[in-house]
Amino acid sequence: MAEMVDIIYTIGYAGFGIDAFLAALHQHRVKVLVDVRSSPFSGFHQDYNKPQLEQTLRSQGIYYRNYAREFGARQTERSYYPKGYLDFELWAESPEFREGVRKIEDSMEQGYTFALMCAEIEPIDCHRTILVARAFSDHGYDVQHIRPRKPLLPHKDLEAQLLDLYFPDRDQIVLGQPVQDEKELLKEAYRLRNEKIGYRLEDV
Repeated sequence: MAEMVDIIYTIGYAGFGIDAFLAALHQHRVKVLVDVRSSPFSGFHQDYNKPQLEQTLRSQGIYYRNYAREFGARQTERSYYPKGYLDFELWAESPEFREGVRKIEDSMEQGYTFALMCAEIEPIDCHRTILVARAFSDHGYDVQHIRPRKPLLPHKDLEAQLLDLYFPDRDQIVLGQPVQDEKELLKEAYRLRNEKIGYRLEDV
């Protein structure tokens, strides 16, 4: 019998009204919502301010957890900004980030289903994907991205999007040049996306 692989979801609230947001969480049997925003408030989407959201989720039988310290895109330690923007690979090795992963893994072993929440509609535009979901995917979890009015996007398909974005000609063979290793290209694509979306020192 094949071993079951744990699923972890991500969701960006900006594309959802609150009722559709809750329906999506229920559809995928999410029991714990992990807010990865560094500041859990929104001037445009009041339903997703921490006090309101926590109360709404509680009424729906869903737990709310804020992991700004562990998974937030705006960290205060300047050593994690070697190029002027938060280096996701460095932060993913930090004690805080590792502790966040450990806490979620411990709860998943107890049968809870998690969703990582931030604001951006498209997963490729958000650190919940390029930083946090990547770590869980690398740990062997089946990461699925919830999007409004679209089917689930498997993280492996998201990684294919990254490769297409930054290395669209990777499959072309050029005589006299070495064949490009796709794993190395994917690492570089993550770094390029990190550079594009990472918070910069002037924002900290």
